Amino acid sequence: MRRTAAALVMIAAILVGCGAGQQGAPSRTERIRDLFPIMPWELQPEKQALLDEPGHGIESLRACGFDTVAFVRPDQLEKVEKAGMRALVGRPSDLRLKWRRMSDKAILDRVQGLVDAASASDALIGYFLADEPSASDFPALGKAVAAVKRLAPEKLAYINLLPNHATRAQLGTRTYAEYLERYLAVVKPQFLSYDNYSVQYSLDLRDRARGARYFTNLVHVRRVALEHGLPFWNAVGSNQIRPHTTVPSPANLALQAYTTLAAGARGLTWFTYYAGRYEYAPIDKAGNRTATWSYLKMVNDQVRALTPILIRLRSTGVYFTAPRPTTGLPRLPGKLVESIKSPTAVMVGEFSGAGNEKFVMVVNLSLERSAKVIVKAQAKRIERVSPVDRSLAPLAKDGSLWLPAGQGMLLKL
Repeated sequence: MRRTAAALVMIAAILVGCGAGQQGAPSRTERIRDLFPIMPWELQPEKQALLDEPGHGIESLRACGFDTVAFVRPDQLEKVEKAGMRALVGRPSDLRLKWRRMSDKAILDRVQGLVDAASASDALIGYFLADEPSASDFPALGKAVAAVKRLAPEKLAYINLLPNHATRAQLGTRTYAEYLERYLAVVKPQFLSYDNYSVQYSLDLRDRARGARYFTNLVHVRRVALEHGLPFWNAVGSNQIRPHTTVPSPANLALQAYTTLAAGARGLTWFTYYAGRYEYAPIDKAGNRTATWSYLKMVNDQVRALTPILIRLRSTGVYFTAPRPTTGLPRLPGKLVESIKSPTAVMVGEFSGAGNEKFVMVVNLSLERSAKVIVKAQAKRIERVSPVDRSLAPLAKDGSLWLPAGQGMLLKL
């Protein structure tokens, strides 16, 4: 496929923060590790068809702040390329594919077909393999991932894992910890991806037990990813996941995004963009943009503004102030932040970078009220990083900043 100017812009965006132009071209591994996709999650034939629509297709995703489209047909990659975006290819039939029932040759042929159908596009970053697999699928998926690594070494093999509240029967293991460790040992993935919609199931965290599952899952996956030297992606909710749950709001969308960033994730996935059987999605069943679309654009734009900084940093700690979402989550003080004074609970993510760079992400965990937050940290000066243009501004004279409900703020020490 011919490389367009938009495609070249897209490739340059992929390489932001990886040192291209300073220390030579990045390696294949670096190109994968320096991605920060912001993408929707769609894998049904009717939703793939909607991506072709002029009013609410791929261009509308770009307008809503997404930089990656998931999941597309191979023939849609040219449109993705023209839009200056990236994409993961997926076949709806693979959503229910029983990999464990396939022979080694069938697995290889299946992956070869994916690679052959889409390998010519510069917009392509990887291929969908499975969603929420059981541990019984891991041996076969390990062979599929190995095939992707061999046949398309610069591309990703996308597998999305179950959340921590899945049943033993779903997991195929006794515990969630065992599920993650077996996945890493058997499949040998390039990154971790999982979904958790407990913010919605908890009715905006009012059900503390259900809300706690979101935070324990986030902290657990972060720890495992760091131990194994892998990036991780978080898939969260942008629709009314069930008729009895809360709907998307500026606060709960911001909270899901900023807690993901504070934990050091390297990808943000929104389920879903199109309504389908879900209400209050960004695009309704008639193809119209909803209030959710506007809320989501606001949040995505902020994430896109901050990721050029975040992708060059390393997550060094995650902490919570009282009242913590649940017991067992790490408490302050951290290595950088000594204390936080706030009328609401706050999540703190600490980061380090080259040249002794130090950053902190603070997130207001209340979905009901704004909070005046006073940060005490080991720093001569603390500056706010604008989520619009990354400009720096000092805190108030008393060292405070205001965080609306669910909002986060990146601070440079």
